[in-house]
Amino acid sequence: MSAPRHDLIVCACGKRQYLARDAIDTAIFRGELEAKWKEFLEAVEAEKRSEELDLDLDEAAISSAADAFRYEYDLITAEETEEWLGNRGLTLNDFTAYFTRRYWANALHEELVPHEVEYHSASSELRELFLSELILSGELDRMTTALMWRLAAHCAEKDPDPDAIAVAERKFFDRNEIEPSQLADWLERLGRDSEWFNMMLVIDAAYRTRRDTLLVAQARQHELMALRLSLTRFETEIIEFESRDAAKEALFCVREDGMSMEEVASEGRYPYRRVGFLLEDIPIDTQQRFLCVSAGQVLKPIERGDGFELCCIVKKIEPRLDDPRVKSRIDQRLIDRHFSELVSKHVERRLGAPVAAQ
Repeated sequence: MSAPRHDLIVCACGKRQYLARDAIDTAIFRGELEAKWKEFLEAVEAEKRSEELDLDLDEAAISSAADAFRYEYDLITAEETEEWLGNRGLTLNDFTAYFTRRYWANALHEELVPHEVEYHSASSELRELFLSELILSGELDRMTTALMWRLAAHCAEKDPDPDAIAVAERKFFDRNEIEPSQLADWLERLGRDSEWFNMMLVIDAAYRTRRDTLLVAQARQHELMALRLSLTRFETEIIEFESRDAAKEALFCVREDGMSMEEVASEGRYPYRRVGFLLEDIPIDTQQRFLCVSAGQVLKPIERGDGFELCCIVKKIEPRLDDPRVKSRIDQRLIDRHFSELVSKHVERRLGAPVAAQ
């Protein structure tokens, strides 16, 4: 039996349970739903257009995407998949429809103009379809996490800071581009009241207050020292080959003949590109290879899919806090760790719990 989708419980804090609607509405409050809604409408329009053109669906691509999803969530059997879906108010038809919609969104290259409708004004059927999209794409999980962090922060802070609440209110009006006099209409369209709005301000202010105490220079520097290796940046040149022998021959040309990577690629007409990445962004089983080389060195051929790559290290850059990418990663780690610990004390995730337990 599938749980009623509109009654899907995503988390609990104290004696109160929060539904999928609560996670979505708090995302609307934060201004984080509109882009996802527009993307969804474009996917719906792409699927509709494919039906009008009577295009053939690539069943193999759909099956491959579904298999990758099941592998990611460790759903080995059809029964496990069906149970996972049922605990989230979904069916196998919803599952297949999602991947079909995603397929047409990526495969149809026409300039599409979806029917413009605001989330608040959409039909219940369309909003329910959107909810299934949020669940299967993992977006509802992320929205739930954001809600849980704010609830946990509110529990920990207890007494809300009036100044922080005033800042949260000002940010709300700025990002929604409305005046205080228009708030009542905004809440009415959402189906919420002033009590809900005030609570959103309180938990958002508590979260921002808590977050700001984390992101200080000393904490960032300490985290940087702990993550020095994983946040090391590599600037590389990469050539792609169809066979290991071709890659080994190219390696010989670079090492022994002194040819540049770009010269080898041009002479053999091989795909060539420059790539920059942080060590933690590559598979763990290949990280050690990169740690053991210096700038200017070329790694032995690496197998990639049905071919091979030759990689030359152009630069090996130690992480610094003045690098925005490094700073962003460190800040996110500080936030993730702190609020995960806070949530474990005050909030319980329920999304995906067996229906009987709800």
